[in-house]
Amino acid sequence: MAGTLYIVPTPIGNLGDMSSRALEVLGNVDFVVCEDTRIGGKLLHLFGIKKELVSHHEHNKKQSAKYIAKRLVMGESCALISDAGTPAVSDPGEEAVRQCLAEGVTVVPLTGPCAAVCALSASGLPSRRFVFEGFLPDKGKDRQERLAALATEQRTAIVYCTPHDIEKDAAALYGALGNRRVTVCRELTKLNEQICATTLKALGTKLESGEIPQKGEFALVIEGADRDAMDADAFWADMDVPTHVAHYVSLGFSKMDAIKKTAKDRGVPKGQIYEEVIE
Repeated sequence: MAGTLYIVPTPIGNLGDMSSRALEVLGNVDFVVCEDTRIGGKLLHLFGIKKELVSHHEHNKKQSAKYIAKRLVMGESCALISDAGTPAVSDPGEEAVRQCLAEGVTVVPLTGPCAAVCALSASGLPSRRFVFEGFLPDKGKDRQERLAALATEQRTAIVYCTPHDIEKDAAALYGALGNRRVTVCRELTKLNEQICATTLKALGTKLESGEIPQKGEFALVIEGADRDAMDADAFWADMDVPTHVAHYVSLGFSKMDAIKKTAKDRGVPKGQIYEEVIE
């Protein structure tokens, strides 16, 4: 359709996962938006498709998004693809989608390959509620804050790792989260696909021994935190609610912020904490 942005998932490994609908869309749009024109061009060539390619990556995404939206407003159509998997999920394509929606462009998503969902389905871990973390920050405060958040996250978490970072990330996750169950999914849908259910502690040993090679892309599906165990080990376990709030006030938080943090620690509504403190 004219004036439409199609979100087109592409294979994360096995070319057989390219849907007939995706090929139809790619063959009929006016141009294709991709993160890396070399990778996008190679994929289209494999399926015998020739299209104008527009680069849209982390360093030009704002300018590129405006250019894409302008062309679509004028009546053209395009397909947004990523290097692999579903575009706009932990991907610069998010900016293009946002800009198009803001300018009233019709956005049509197609279903297809997604490493996170693929890994979750094979993990054997609870999947009713989960959180997608993507890649951890390399270092610094952001990395520590993300690890701290995962330490208290009760939902199953999905973390991506590169082969260069897997050993470092596995050690950091074990240090922050403890010895939780984890399903390691390596090179999903590719020739050397490997799926291994283990623990964060054992993962380090398996990486060091080569049982799990440090090659290819990794998706780690990690068991969520046990609320009862967290509460039993928490610094505030022996505190009553007013003492818990007072602890945060002593650290410099306002009373209302202290109430919010206490409520978050205990997993209860902040109104409940407020009532106990007022009484």
